[in-house]
Amino acid sequence: MIYEKPSKLEVENYLKLWDSLENYVLQESSLRKLFTETYPDNKLIENVLIKVCSLNDFYSTNIFSPFTVAKHIVNLNIDDDLSKEDLELVNRIAKVEMAGNKIKNFYSFATKYCSHHKPEVYPIYDSYVEKMLVYFKKQDNFDDFSTEDLKVYPKFREILGKFRDYYNLEEFDLKQIDKYLWQAGKKYFPRKY
Repeated sequence: MIYEKPSKLEVENYLKLWDSLENYVLQESSLRKLFTETYPDNKLIENVLIKVCSLNDFYSTNIFSPFTVAKHIVNLNIDDDLSKEDLELVNRIAKVEMAGNKIKNFYSFATKYCSHHKPEVYPIYDSYVEKMLVYFKKQDNFDDFSTEDLKVYPKFREILGKFRDYYNLEEFDLKQIDKYLWQAGKKYFPRKY
């Protein structure tokens, strides 16, 4: 199957579609309010826990122990790193020590957590975005990244930037590119249940 090549018109169409999806728009505005107005800092476990639980519910991120993840975030003391727009922060949040000293990598969740604090700085990674980037890399060779590179957040963000530049989509911010890739990925790579 050949997919529509990324273009200004293609991105604009997906952004219009996004704006027409009431459930996504309201979920996003609710999370924006929660993360930037109601509980903008990450010092109190109660505040972080409600953010973790909300993200987990809205995005089905499979965090089976929200308290453990919230405690991890509080212990990392992330507010200065967020204000400095530290891209490495995502990978630090992602790696959580669970019961039995088992380390889980909640990478997609961590991108969402940071993105809801600063969407213009931290675009979201998920499997649909990955599939689209890998597809267009194979199709057009816009970059030579490996799939593993997408799980190293500064590299992931760099790859998104190269994608945007290669297809002349500079007028769109990374959040808009993320919305486009996610929706196109859902269309072209539907999950089979």
